[in-house]
Amino acid sequence: MNRKVILISIDGMRPDGLLQCGNPFVEELMQKSAYTLEGASMIPSVTLPCHMSIFHSVTPERHGMLTNDYVPMVRPVNSLFQQINNAGGRSAMYYGWEPMREVSRPGCLKHAEFIWAYSADNTDRMLTESALTYIKKQKPDFVFLYMVETDEKGGHDNGWMSEKYLQCIHDAIDNVKKVAEEAGDEYTIIITADHGGHDRSHGTQMPEDMSIPMFFMGPDFKPGKKLSGVSLLDIAPTIADIMDVPVPREWEGRSIAEKMEK
Repeated sequence: MNRKVILISIDGMRPDGLLQCGNPFVEELMQKSAYTLEGASMIPSVTLPCHMSIFHSVTPERHGMLTNDYVPMVRPVNSLFQQINNAGGRSAMYYGWEPMREVSRPGCLKHAEFIWAYSADNTDRMLTESALTYIKKQKPDFVFLYMVETDEKGGHDNGWMSEKYLQCIHDAIDNVKKVAEEAGDEYTIIITADHGGHDRSHGTQMPEDMSIPMFFMGPDFKPGKKLSGVSLLDIAPTIADIMDVPVPREWEGRSIAEKMEK
């Protein structure tokens, strides 16, 4: 392994929601990261298809997930988790939505924790604290922290851009700040959304559904640099590049770190 990485996905986070959530750490994120507020989601802009694209760097048309129901790939593509595992790395995953387990295949994770979003208040915070405890004790090479309350309790229950939705983003960014403060010296931190949303839904090609914020914070990225032409497909190649992990020939994205060198 080269360097260690934490990937944080905040489900359903729109760029304008991020800017309007009132959390002062948003400005600090933009100052300390290479970032975009115009990143591209996938078609369909739905949670499982988008995350399968994040981890496999191929479109839903290629991996075959077009809804939140998992189906095996007709022609399998190795995921980021598989590539890290094959290279001898250790990965952990923390998630609040049960179908998210499908982004990793059996045998690829050294640790995982699931807390259903509706089982308690502030489950995103609970997962963040558990992840940080594990990081401090075990120093895994890669950690995936998935926060779902913005999507479920914010967008679907109350509506995108509602007061509750903005509060969920505010709380999620508090969790990001905690990760940055406690693990940022040892880990590159990547923050993304999977899709946005409108009214109380998502999944369309509307800009509100398709535009997402993305932040890349670490020594490979120029602080404050605005990125363009970035999509979810670029995340796995970027992490593989940072960690010096082989990239499968089927992956369609490109490393953001590599793009910044050119």
